Amino acid sequence: MKWTGLNELREKYLAFFESKEHLRLPSFSLVPQGDKSILLINAGMTPMKKYFTGEVTPPKKRVTTCQKCIRTPDIENVGKTARHGTYFEMLGNFSFGDYFKHEATAWAWEFFTKVLEIPEELLYVSVYLEDDEAYDIWTKEVGVDPSHMVRFGKEDNFWEHGAGPCGPCSEIYFDRGPDKGCGSPDCKVGCECDRFIEVWNLVFTQFENDGNNNYTRLANPNIDTGMGLERLACIMQDVDNLFEVDTVQNIMKHIIDISGIEYHKDAKKDISLRVITDHIRSTTFMVGDGVLPSNSGRGYVLRRLLRRAARHGRLIGIDRPFLAEVCETVIKENANAYPNLVEKQDYIKKVIAMEEESFYKTIDSGLGLLNEMMANSKDNVLSGEDAFKLQDTFGFPIDLTKEIVAENNMTVDEDSFKTLVEEARMKAKSVKRDGAETDWRNSGVSFKDIAKTEFTGYTENNTNATVVALVSDGERKDFVESGDAILVLDKTSFYAESGGQVGDTGVITIGDSTFEVTNTTKDADGVVLHHGTLVGDAVKVGDTVVTVYNEEK
Repeated sequence: MKWTGLNELREKYLAFFESKEHLRLPSFSLVPQGDKSILLINAGMTPMKKYFTGEVTPPKKRVTTCQKCIRTPDIENVGKTARHGTYFEMLGNFSFGDYFKHEATAWAWEFFTKVLEIPEELLYVSVYLEDDEAYDIWTKEVGVDPSHMVRFGKEDNFWEHGAGPCGPCSEIYFDRGPDKGCGSPDCKVGCECDRFIEVWNLVFTQFENDGNNNYTRLANPNIDTGMGLERLACIMQDVDNLFEVDTVQNIMKHIIDISGIEYHKDAKKDISLRVITDHIRSTTFMVGDGVLPSNSGRGYVLRRLLRRAARHGRLIGIDRPFLAEVCETVIKENANAYPNLVEKQDYIKKVIAMEEESFYKTIDSGLGLLNEMMANSKDNVLSGEDAFKLQDTFGFPIDLTKEIVAENNMTVDEDSFKTLVEEARMKAKSVKRDGAETDWRNSGVSFKDIAKTEFTGYTENNTNATVVALVSDGERKDFVESGDAILVLDKTSFYAESGGQVGDTGVITIGDSTFEVTNTTKDADGVVLHHGTLVGDAVKVGDTVVTVYNEEK
């Protein structure tokens, strides 16, 4: 086996399965389409769930992809360890009722041993305890030495999520050598140490679970495989973690150039370098797929990642906005595989820069106040009132407050914080409802000359529209430079408060500027009013905009 770059590995994999008559599909957007069960795509097969269930006919029965993914449950560990990350790419080959175990196993072995030239003696294979069929295929057809085969139970080698299609798994492990192990004579596949790492998971979807663990055989079983591209690159480049993979390391080097510090010289600074490197990868791809910073849903995930990265920049001595510069390297390293990043580069940089600059305006005063609060706290607990004040007044998300407090060996009274947030939410809802009556009826602002707004939200989330009226400081205006305002459009995907249902929130984009919608109402004539705050350049009547409402309420 020889050193292979991450971008080359991606291409080798996709080209190999194209040679096996698979249709190569581009990565689906990180924003799920027609699936409200998740905020962001978190696995290679997730965008194709309806292909597996039969709800949608796939473009071909054999498909291969390299899918962008975001996972944030372990975000607090990102940086603290060298293995955690929020962004990764998942290689996969899929069969929708076409080939099954014989082909999936043979091709996986061929790719590893022939294409990548990984020595067979370094590979191990696990199968489900009861899957004798897979065991026999691996040993008798593929030719894997039985001494390199292991059997695991349901917890490790059976894929299912309640009712629906499910089946046994087969995983391929790479032996990194005794020097990477725990030293125990019993060290083997399944050990918690770093010697044997699982690289590729082959899922044999062959059963239907009725929800009560009664399994019936599927007439047309499927193949669903997943292999982390960065993990494969670690093996082929003989490095210990994703931060040392070539393309990721190049991003970190850009941060090092800006900060003037060295990696592996200071443990705390290493944490910050890893946090920034990971988070700028995630945010660049998220913005490229249309996600914008906001206070809810996937927009909040983006905002949290950007602000966490910005704060860690401060911790290593960077005293100015810099993330938009680093995103240039992210785009450069991924330009061939994801050309949309290049096409949207100016836009992506603008969104990231605006968010970081906004955070910089409040971070100093917020951090100063937080330090005072911690110094005056009792029993090493920051009160819910203090945490709420930081978020409400200084825009400090609770997650950031918790992280800083934890670094000082303290905790936050989260129960009290949540109570205050809920009280504020109910108060704001009441004010919005009452204010909606006065905003346009009692302020002298009339929309009699405006046609009824066309509502598009039943069929689409994103709508191209035109600004037909603006209100600021209680007056109709031709343009608004910044701050709180009301936007009126010729059409919108935002649902206006009606019949007891609250109005939509979300974002309206105007070129490189954004209008954060905090409430949507309508007047007696059906003119929809978008209440919110303009961030960026001025907006004027006649501007073309894009409306994107938050799907999570």
